[in-house]
Amino acid sequence: MSLAASAGIEVEGLVREFKNGPKAVDGIHLQVAPGEIYGFLGPNGAGKSTTVLMLTTLLPPTAGTARVAGHDILREGPAVRAAIGAALQEAALDPLLTGRDHMRLQTSLQGLPKAQRRARGDELIERVGLSDAADRKVGGYSGGMKRRLDLALALVHSPRVLFLDEPTTGLDPSSRADLWAEVSRLAREDGVTVFLTTQYLEEADVLADRVGIIDAGHIVAEGTPEVLKAEIGRPSVEAVPADRADRDAVAQVLSQFGSVVPAPPGAAAVRLQSGEDLVAVVRALDGADLRVADLQLHQPSLDDVFLAKTGRKLAAEDSPVPAEVTA
Repeated sequence: MSLAASAGIEVEGLVREFKNGPKAVDGIHLQVAPGEIYGFLGPNGAGKSTTVLMLTTLLPPTAGTARVAGHDILREGPAVRAAIGAALQEAALDPLLTGRDHMRLQTSLQGLPKAQRRARGDELIERVGLSDAADRKVGGYSGGMKRRLDLALALVHSPRVLFLDEPTTGLDPSSRADLWAEVSRLAREDGVTVFLTTQYLEEADVLADRVGIIDAGHIVAEGTPEVLKAEIGRPSVEAVPADRADRDAVAQVLSQFGSVVPAPPGAAAVRLQSGEDLVAVVRALDGADLRVADLQLHQPSLDDVFLAKTGRKLAAEDSPVPAEVTA
């Protein structure tokens, strides 16, 4: 039995090319096991949201195949939609309805037996911590409350696969932690497969069993967070000169201690050679009469992996969905 047949995801050579534009997704292959949380990372315009739209049958692929929960996304769209839940970047909520109104509507649309609708709605409202606000209009909800309600709505029909596209964007740390806890519980206790796109590397590090990094439509790295960080190995040093004109001189000093790695504008960075440490770097900069505004030692992180694989840091916001999709 394939992975997808028991609530997993299988993607083979998936392509999406927009008219008069480059391939947003260019022949990607990936597999997500049942009950796994798969973190999907990428810079602006990398193809994350386009991939999610194809896997949820909202956008047809140009080429390639994919099976979600055992169903082909092209030939078995209704079966795919029956097996999945989706909380995409924009929550489709009516500000004039209460949280409980939304649950009544969603349980009805999903065809739950009438006798079960109220109990199921109340159960999910309690699970996402909205019991006290269930009878308030959603227009008065905070961003975190809206995200949690959107997640509850996606879970009404007990989906086997859950797609979360940037679910915690704009949330405060407390709301983000609450949503993390619920997503983790869904996978660990309920066996739900979670496909998570995120702009927060910390989020992927905390939640994901495995991570895929997509860049310019291609998957450039994939593995567990631990394995990906181990590939980077040694810590790095990043220096920001007090005088921007000294950037090249600072970079030259740092190059004595390791291999140059990408750094933010105005900064220089190296991956340290074995045995080198920050004290030696500080002495060398001082000996060259170079002052720095900021000097940091970084242990390997997903941010380093991302920077090494794409040549840039992950931007704060994903690119907008192409006009052809919204149309």
